[in-house]
Amino acid sequence: MKIRVGFGYDVHALQEGKDFWLGGVKIDHTHGAVGHSDADTLIHAMCDAFLGAANLGDIGIHFPNTSEEFRGIDSKKLLKKVSEMLKKEGYEISNVDCTVTLESPKIVSYIPEMKKILTEVLRIPLKNISIKATTTEKLGFVGRAEGVCAYAICLLMGY
Repeated sequence: MKIRVGFGYDVHALQEGKDFWLGGVKIDHTHGAVGHSDADTLIHAMCDAFLGAANLGDIGIHFPNTSEEFRGIDSKKLLKKVSEMLKKEGYEISNVDCTVTLESPKIVSYIPEMKKILTEVLRIPLKNISIKATTTEKLGFVGRAEGVCAYAICLLMGY
């Protein structure tokens, strides 16, 4: 049996008038994340954690922001493709633990819906996905509400 750990990190600027997607959920807010895709920071961090654990590179290698194919794409589709890559390599997702760092809005009420959506995409039990939220106490780009960042760590099991 192979046990692999992966870590992912992603950051996006926030801009007024943009849709704000996080964990596959559209968040009601005046600002949204800016990116080539839908800029779902949480899903992007998860993708990088999974890809890193399986030694398959990173999200930019597989879904480059220079490709028109991925312009505006729903990040849940990217996560599904990453999940399929893991299966092809003989890995199963044991668990993933994520932290979103965001000053505003408060997202705790969205977390159950995020977990439900991500469970469906990844086809893993709800208890195997952890999502937490924190602020930076008004420090840095997150504290100034200029951006959002997310961290993810995962455990993969392979045979």
